[in-house]
Amino acid sequence: MLKRTPFHSRTAALMQAEQWRRWAGYTAASAYEMTHDREYLALRNACVLIDVSPLCKYQITGLDALRFLNRLVTRDVGKCPIGGMLYTPWCNSRGQVIDDGTIAHLGDHSYRLTSAEPNLRWLQDNAIGMRVQIEEVSEQIATLALQGPRARELLMTLTDAPLTDLKYYRFVNTQIADTPVMISRTGYTGDLGYEIWMPWDRAIDVWDALMTGGRPFDVQPAGMLALDVARVEAGLLLIDVDFHSSKKALIAPQKYTPYEMGLGRLVELDTRPFVGRAALAGEHQRGSARQIVGLDISWPAVEKLFDDLGLAPQIPAAASRTAVPVYDALRGGHQIGRATTTTWSPVLKKLIALATIDKPYYAPGTPVHVEITVEAVRHRVPALVAKTPFFNPPRKTATPPW
Repeated sequence: MLKRTPFHSRTAALMQAEQWRRWAGYTAASAYEMTHDREYLALRNACVLIDVSPLCKYQITGLDALRFLNRLVTRDVGKCPIGGMLYTPWCNSRGQVIDDGTIAHLGDHSYRLTSAEPNLRWLQDNAIGMRVQIEEVSEQIATLALQGPRARELLMTLTDAPLTDLKYYRFVNTQIADTPVMISRTGYTGDLGYEIWMPWDRAIDVWDALMTGGRPFDVQPAGMLALDVARVEAGLLLIDVDFHSSKKALIAPQKYTPYEMGLGRLVELDTRPFVGRAALAGEHQRGSARQIVGLDISWPAVEKLFDDLGLAPQIPAAASRTAVPVYDALRGGHQIGRATTTTWSPVLKKLIALATIDKPYYAPGTPVHVEITVEAVRHRVPALVAKTPFFNPPRKTATPPW
């Protein structure tokens, strides 16, 4: 039986079309209205509230907490100050990604790690012999993502925390509705945004305060369909869609390294040993055999396919998670990869995708062909390999937000 987050009584009351999905064993909203259009538009123009409580959360404390994390992940956690956060993957001994998430430096010898999937067993196995305590707190801490260009304005009506000076990937401890919360300037939308971490049993009070106080700022609840479009625009990858955990992969091509995921900047080889370092050092020297990149798909070519049949162009409003082949456009037309998530970007007015592309075709600007099906007939349309993120507004990282 699927579990429910502490916000379920509020989210269920707003649900118009019963569009639910599973997320890490929980019931999560796909969209609150019949379509997710208004939710997406609110995200890019006002602000939205997203229940992200199903995230797995682990409290890591003890004298060896930093040593343990530096052994586990590819980044040097020692560079993260108290009050700071960082995003990082972690790998097996072959340098293949197990999962990714954030680490918050809460205090002396105290951290919190988040992940998309359960990782307790892997954490415990790597902590053997260290003075470190690992506690799963997934159902003690509820989390809301408040995302969009008006998110800061809304929060500043509810707390006197210094949000104007809060830098990207930093957090403050404060109160909302007499409830202790941690507000971090983080998110999964590629926009100005915050994540609010609070006690599980006080979650409703915070939700009500945000929804009531957010009316002048046009706040909307948003589900996974709107989030899916936004995260593709931001070039953010989704586990089990754009890449697979090496723990669950059935065959070698389903396993990805950080370099193949375009996360080479997060692999710090020169600071200390960590799980998978030797394999990643070798890949760094020889280069990656493939890489996840963006694709800018020719919309005029797609329009022509429909026009030739006497049809108006038709694209699904939701992002497609169905993988489709990508072909070489210049040297014989053989398959060189696959597009894993494809979506129409309302803000960019483009058809874009995230795709795994083989070497040497993953360089930005490389012409390729992508498979498009129209009226049950498969076609190939031109596309260009593009750098991500597709959408990266200054307000996301500027202090104060631009």
